[in-house]
Amino acid sequence: MSALQRAQIDHLVVAARTLDEGVAWCEATLGMTPGPGGEHALFGTHNRLLRLACASAPRAYLEIIAINPRALPTRPAGHARWFDLDDPALQHRLAQHGPQLVHWVVSVPDIEAAHARLLALGIQRGPVISASRPTPQGLLQWRITVREDGQRLFDGALPTLIQWGDTHPAASMPHSGLTLQAFTLSHPEAARLQQALAAISLEGIAVVPGPAALSAQLDTPQGPRTTASAS
Repeated sequence: MSALQRAQIDHLVVAARTLDEGVAWCEATLGMTPGPGGEHALFGTHNRLLRLACASAPRAYLEIIAINPRALPTRPAGHARWFDLDDPALQHRLAQHGPQLVHWVVSVPDIEAAHARLLALGIQRGPVISASRPTPQGLLQWRITVREDGQRLFDGALPTLIQWGDTHPAASMPHSGLTLQAFTLSHPEAARLQQALAAISLEGIAVVPGPAALSAQLDTPQGPRTTASAS
């Protein structure tokens, strides 16, 4: 089965209060400046990106994302930004602890089918919506599951689902020197979380019972680093 025909890690999401804070965190923690990203008009956010080498997910990357203070979301009134970025508790943690790993996104070959399998488990991952952003290489387009309330679910440990159009952003990213060695999820409902990952046919992700947390072990030019969520 080719990479395009199976579920796999698409990207890890590091949230920051501001994009400048996210860039500074990346330089201090990983020893490198993230590459260009873009703006998401639908959600009023913007990002910077870094390619991740990962044997099981050849197109994986790291996203640093923040609310864009110069933009208002074009989503309907009452709909929140994705990844809980409007959540006061998350913003408080970012203010206290700085930028941190808060979520992850999984690429699936058939987002409607994967969404339906989660729904069959009673998990309301959110409707499948279309999104896009302009790039120098052209318009990036994708379909993604985003709840109207913006919640990540399972404290961020349940992935958002994505299905890309003709172009994947990693195609234009240079190799960064970052390698994702391990990605681990911890959650009080570990068995149910594992059931959800199995439903979307995602394999090889470690899930352990315990306090809600995400942890990524990275090899960097400055040596091994671990980035994790903070409670």
